[in-house]
Amino acid sequence: MTKPPPTTTPDGRYLVVDGRLWRRSNPALGPRQRELLVAALMRARADVGRAKRTQDAALERRARQRVHRAKVGLGERGPPWWTDGTPDLNRRLVHNTPYAEWFQGLE
Repeated sequence: MTKPPPTTTPDGRYLVVDGRLWRRSNPALGPRQRELLVAALMRARADVGRAKRTQDAALERRARQRVHRAKVGLGERGPPWWTDGTPDLNRRLVHNTPYAEWFQGLE
């Protein structure tokens, strides 16, 4: 059975996965820029897996650094991509955020 896609908060800033907020990528990125960053992210994630299977700690550390850089480039980590001063709630449980009432209304 296929899982439904994650729910997106009304403001489009987060996905809700298993009750936790995960910052979405910056919607202002151009398609080519997004494509390049996603490709870099997927290669880095594959390298993390390869390093773990071969138990190469140095390779894993470098691959994880590349994952982080790609996620910052996408806007999923690092400073928030919105500019209205709203705090970043990335990785928080949705029930402990201002989105709690909205999310409870979905259930």
